[in-house]
Amino acid sequence: MAGEEVPSLAVLLCSVLRPDPPPLFGGQLFELYRLQTELLRRRRQREMMERDRRRRQYLRRRRAFLLSSIAAILSLITSTNRPVWVRNRTAGQNFWVTAESFDDDQWKAQFRVSRATFDYLVELIGPAIKRRRTNYRVPIEPRRRLAITLWWFARSGEYRCIADMFGVGIATVCIIVRQVTVAIVERLYRRFVSLPSGQRLDDTIRGFRQRCYPQCAGAIGGTHIPIAPPRDNPEHYLNQRGWHSVILQAVVDHEVRFTDVYAGWPGSTSSATVLSSSDLYLKAEDRPDGYLFPREKSLLSVGVEIPVHLIGDASFPLKPWLMKGYGERHQLSPEQRHFTLALASARSVVDAAFARLKGRWRCLLKKSDIDVSMMPRVVAACCVLHNVCEQRGDGFLPEWSVDTDPSGNFLVQPEMEEYEGDAYCTAEVIRHAITYDLLAVLQS
Repeated sequence: MAGEEVPSLAVLLCSVLRPDPPPLFGGQLFELYRLQTELLRRRRQREMMERDRRRRQYLRRRRAFLLSSIAAILSLITSTNRPVWVRNRTAGQNFWVTAESFDDDQWKAQFRVSRATFDYLVELIGPAIKRRRTNYRVPIEPRRRLAITLWWFARSGEYRCIADMFGVGIATVCIIVRQVTVAIVERLYRRFVSLPSGQRLDDTIRGFRQRCYPQCAGAIGGTHIPIAPPRDNPEHYLNQRGWHSVILQAVVDHEVRFTDVYAGWPGSTSSATVLSSSDLYLKAEDRPDGYLFPREKSLLSVGVEIPVHLIGDASFPLKPWLMKGYGERHQLSPEQRHFTLALASARSVVDAAFARLKGRWRCLLKKSDIDVSMMPRVVAACCVLHNVCEQRGDGFLPEWSVDTDPSGNFLVQPEMEEYEGDAYCTAEVIRHAITYDLLAVLQS
């Protein structure tokens, strides 16, 4: 509209300045005055609206600043008080209050780790599981969070019982177990679980040579972890024994520590299928030479290059980086039988590691109500804690052994299925060379 008024003013001014003004000069002058007045009024109205908008914006900002300042001051000078919806628990109801006064033996019996190892774990993952204090609650301290999780790992008890013992809510127990499990895996897995290299690899080869098997960097095996029937595709998780499980595939060194962990496949899956989907398999198969460990560590026996490799049972395929014993389908020569027995003896570290893992952390022995998607992290966290204990010399107590458990209610593992897809290849040549020159290879 302003664009239309400007030409009107120009026309009026031209008509006024003409040398021979028209007879309606007085009326045009009045019209000019009216238009100027209208323009001034509208300009003033716009300025007032803009001033009012800026004032409201300023007031909103000042109000927000004042509220944030008041909240900050209150958070510093007020204390948490929620008598309406917080359950007050006395010291007699809270196991955690008395646990702090346990001696070393009592502490280890309850939490499956020594007090020194517990403090070490708090130091490692404390910053990750610590929660900020707010105006609404006092956070649960990292020590109690870790204690709740270790208690659940060790017994897989009901959340209600654990909540009463540690003076927290039932839902809080579930949340804490998940949070601490994730923190253990994300903060400690790469630090404590890795394939040997450098000096560690040399020590591992030497350790297995003392067990009468050469060129070995670890033993691989699998075990089934019980789970509650999942909602999606429960039939896939039924193993040969008829109970639901997920599979843990692990590599173990000569000191009964895990160097590779892969968990989560349904219980109906074969060992060969689990292996072929693992990062371990891809790491070996993607290398041009087909070896899992540095080639310069290989030995030469009767013209055959013998690489550093893993050892497994008959359920795994035969690979240049994965040796296994001879099957019983054919009559074995004395050398083949001796090789198979030597490999089985060296591979026993896997069974020992699984026995200690499940004996210490019994959540892996019985069905728990945790979601199946969370089980791989629970398994990995337990393996990390196992390695921490073994590395620090935090010994496994005899009474934790599954074999000595008086109840005997634990599920029986499925039978091993022999892999039948092996064909004559480089791996067979390597195994043949080790078999018939085992003593010379051991002395190399």
